[in-house]
Amino acid sequence: PVRKYVESCVRFGIYSLLSGGLAAGVLLPEICALQSTASGNFDFPKAWTSYFPIFDMIARHIGNVETEIGLDHWPNIYCGVAVFLFFLLYLACKKISVKEKAVYCGLLLLFFASFSMNVLNFIWHGFHYPNSLPCRQSFIYIFLMLFICFRAYAHLDETPKKYVAVAFWGSICFVLLAEKLVTDDAFEPVVWYVAVVLLLLYLGVFYFYQNKEHFAFTAALLAMALVSVEALANMAATSIPTTSRTDYVADNQDVAAVTEPLKKTEFYRIDKTNARTKNDGAWMHFPSVSLFSSVANAGVTDFFKQMGCEGSTNAYSIVGSTPLVDSLFSIKYALYEGKQDNPRLSLYAFSGDTYLYENPWTLPLGFILPDIVETGWKRDLSSPADVQNDLSDVLGVPECLIFTDGEEQGNRFSFTAPEDGEYYISVANRQIDSVKLDVGGESRNIDTLKRGYLVETGYVKAGTLILLESNDSVGSMDASAYRFDEAGLRALYERLNQHPFELETLGEEAMKGTIDAGEGGTLFLTIPYDEGWTVTVDGKEAITRPVWKAFTGVELTAGTHTVELRYYPQGLHEGLLISGGAL
Repeated sequence: PVRKYVESCVRFGIYSLLSGGLAAGVLLPEICALQSTASGNFDFPKAWTSYFPIFDMIARHIGNVETEIGLDHWPNIYCGVAVFLFFLLYLACKKISVKEKAVYCGLLLLFFASFSMNVLNFIWHGFHYPNSLPCRQSFIYIFLMLFICFRAYAHLDETPKKYVAVAFWGSICFVLLAEKLVTDDAFEPVVWYVAVVLLLLYLGVFYFYQNKEHFAFTAALLAMALVSVEALANMAATSIPTTSRTDYVADNQDVAAVTEPLKKTEFYRIDKTNARTKNDGAWMHFPSVSLFSSVANAGVTDFFKQMGCEGSTNAYSIVGSTPLVDSLFSIKYALYEGKQDNPRLSLYAFSGDTYLYENPWTLPLGFILPDIVETGWKRDLSSPADVQNDLSDVLGVPECLIFTDGEEQGNRFSFTAPEDGEYYISVANRQIDSVKLDVGGESRNIDTLKRGYLVETGYVKAGTLILLESNDSVGSMDASAYRFDEAGLRALYERLNQHPFELETLGEEAMKGTIDAGEGGTLFLTIPYDEGWTVTVDGKEAITRPVWKAFTGVELTAGTHTVELRYYPQGLHEGLLISGGAL
């Protein structure tokens, strides 16, 4: 037996290595990409802590409990309330060995500890704490629990009715205790009553099953119907989406119609102001600047936050951007739902209710960055508006965001637009997450504001009353209002666009162009820094470096240069060799 056990372990190890080798062509580039993300740092927990007790976790087997998708670590382990009955029957079944029960119950305890203990949770998730998708190993726990329940079901014919009665009343007692002891807000008061009713119904099915000489077919139908109704009710309470597919794809054809005529050889990015997701660009096939991805560059996310745009651990978005930000990121076009009354914008095309506008003063993909900007620009100021204005100050041009007086009363901030223009509101209190914005009588709710992005009012006429009201009771808003000045943007554009990178060819994995570097300096490219990029200058490979830990920079000498960029994922070559060897 020992020899066979050792042989099995060796075979398991060999084939595990081979399976990992076969996946190396994907895994190695992924590992390289993850190193540049906010999750790339390895920081093993220094101390053991527990999130919640086992009793509270077991209670989440009750149906219609709000699904956890946040950062509170709760496991989503619902798989039918009948597991309460079957698990107790499994423990009581004399046909099942004590050794088997000890092993499986030990595994269940290991999973509960993994759900609750920070160190085990960290290990299970690849030595990283999960972001918004907690306890991803819960599907294994559910499989184990259902298998245990099946083992009890396999011996149900031999199970005395008194055991069924004990399992039923034991389950009822657990539900009643949970109603008294569990304080998690995910449990609505009605779920306890629903659980009791379902347990009663399952008890009835057990009765029909154990009298199957007359009711076998009836028991089968009742079981199928009851499980289906329970699953449907749970889905309706916890998983029904908030929009229809018709609404979700309503503007797809119009977006395609207005973006199709754009030049494919010109570099530009597009802002979709009514985005359904942060990946609308990939979905609708237009170049975008927003991204939701597990491999989102951490430096880019930090830069977005500093500029007053939305950013999180695995995403960054153009929400909160000003025309200055649009200019820096080459956002030459913007998609709007409906016609816009903004003299700064030029209508390019429209289809249905989708309008494509062109932004003026948009910087190219790359340009020579003045040294004073890289070294002297303060990006750690408390307000994003101050960060943007400091860029203007460093360049010696007029500021783009002009402070506008407002009045703050408790959780309300208001001001009247002194002149026509686009206005932005900065909320310094990062505890405020949800606000209501009212512009001239038209209101809308804004969520996730604690991410620090600027509130956009849109273009308004002089005399328009703008009111921002917090939906959270966390003190004053500490808000400030600013009007965007187009003259400042034009001056900033002319200052930074003195030595532009002019593209000649543009492809998905390569691009080529020329630049007059003047007296020399750093070619700044708004491409997230990635060691997979190879840059050649006049045919010779050049060294790239990160600018602000986010974007790609290349040092150029004085004069005119031909610059070519090619992308090949870091680690892909080595990964393919390993995969080929494993195959």
